[in-house]
Amino acid sequence: MSIETLEVSPSSKPGCVVNAEGETIKVPDSWILLEPGDAALSRRIKKDGPSWTMKEKKGRRIFSKGIWAPADRIAALRAELEQERLDPSYQKKLDAGRKRREKEQVAYAADFERSVRDYLSFAPAYAALAADLARQIADHATPVGSGTVARTKRISIEQRAEAATIAWMRHQTTAYDDMVIPRIKGQRREVRKQLAKRSRQLLNDYRNGTERPQSCPIAAAINAKT
Repeated sequence: MSIETLEVSPSSKPGCVVNAEGETIKVPDSWILLEPGDAALSRRIKKDGPSWTMKEKKGRRIFSKGIWAPADRIAALRAELEQERLDPSYQKKLDAGRKRREKEQVAYAADFERSVRDYLSFAPAYAALAADLARQIADHATPVGSGTVARTKRISIEQRAEAATIAWMRHQTTAYDDMVIPRIKGQRREVRKQLAKRSRQLLNDYRNGTERPQSCPIAAAINAKT
């Protein structure tokens, strides 16, 4: 049987997984599961030959469950990587990569915050409020691993800024988190759509310079976090 690289999900049947077509397939006898946790080894396993990446979807999130691959290949690549890690130059390389990523993260967070401010485009009277709001949205949305729309590359940063703002407002300025929404197909999407419409109307008030009370949901949410 020809072995191909696949994305699979767990199966209730021991020694089996479920492929993209929903079929239960048997894991080759010589394969073992490499548990998630060692990103460097995982990358090498995937690059070295056929493997089955196992993921499980829970709600809207997808979790890594490890990689199925030949036991001898995992052992050989693990030994090779452990030997490299004993070399001082390997740690220097890791440190350099970490510093580079940290700089990239700081730069991205700043760019994202500017994009949120541009999207808000509040009237001059509300410039300080816009700055506070943009900072809070960026602080929430940009951390690596946050799983928010700000981390996707499928859409432009301007679109990410808008989506992150609407998402922040949904959770911070509405009763969405406490709503009991019927489990009817499309119902949650419709609720989110209506809340987004209200959020955009509220943002337009600030863009137009409309006088807002101190109890305004945006101001109240910001004050509650400062």
